[in-house]
Amino acid sequence: MRTTTAALATALLIASLTACGSTDDTADARATSSESPTPAATTSSPEAAPEPPEPTVYDMGDSWEFEGTDDEGAEVLGAVTVVGYKQGISSVGSAAEESGTSGYVWAALELKTCSEQGSFWASVTPWTLSYEDGTRIDPSSTTYDDFPKPEYPFETKLTEGKCVRGKVVFPVPGDQRPETVVYAPESIDTPREWAVPSK
Repeated sequence: MRTTTAALATALLIASLTACGSTDDTADARATSSESPTPAATTSSPEAAPEPPEPTVYDMGDSWEFEGTDDEGAEVLGAVTVVGYKQGISSVGSAAEESGTSGYVWAALELKTCSEQGSFWASVTPWTLSYEDGTRIDPSSTTYDDFPKPEYPFETKLTEGKCVRGKVVFPVPGDQRPETVVYAPESIDTPREWAVPSK
């Protein structure tokens, strides 16, 4: 940028000196200029690339990074990721019995939450599955020994630099798949969503 500015200043200085010459020289310069115009020198400072808009729905594997403050006012930075979704999990327990609806099966949602700075609580409570018709399904209220491992803890406190990763099981209608996974803790105004692949 300094080189461009110096070159432009030199060009302007030369133009000023030329303008101080004789009238004939100025007339000749104007004639030459009108016959073959020279593009004007321009300078432009590099503009910062605009921040890409935050997606309204994330893809599986994408992380939502957040920042805030804890109860004591200390800064908190973290990230939440929906790693994957699998429907049709086998178990000794019945999803139909738990839901009270025939045709329900088990599905497992794999999650990862990390603290980059500060401490905060991670829990299964803010997570639901959302369907096209507006139905929302909460995680299973029971746990069987043969549910997929590792299990995401019901509630745990993350300290700086630590992560938690595991699976949360839901009773879901076997003939449908959710549209999105919804994360809606009380601390955020706009819930975050991840798209569930059709297969």
